[in-house]
Amino acid sequence: MPRSVNSVASRARRKKVLKQAKGYFGRRKNVWTVAKNAVEKAMSYSYRDRRNKKRSFRALWITRINAGARLHGMSYSQFMGLVKKNDIELNRKVLADLAMNHPEAFTAVINKVK
Repeated sequence: MPRSVNSVASRARRKKVLKQAKGYFGRRKNVWTVAKNAVEKAMSYSYRDRRNKKRSFRALWITRINAGARLHGMSYSQFMGLVKKNDIELNRKVLADLAMNHPEAFTAVINKVK
């Protein structure tokens, strides 16, 4: 029985990886082994950073809410505790937007929870 190597599938797989490496610098864009490693590394970074993006946005929202709450003589933790206690179902993203762009609405929320 002759050895069967599915070169059609192998070539397609390599072409797919080289297409993903398009725009990379130097041999990373056209040499199979270098491109394969570069694409693998890039994929792991993108997977990791999709999660880190959520983390850093939450930190930004918390900072903005804290700044808005402190203008009204309250810390972030006190404010969020009162928000939960008063059953106000606004998430951090919305509260941060109110604190930054609509201070009068944020003040209304502060007055509601006090």
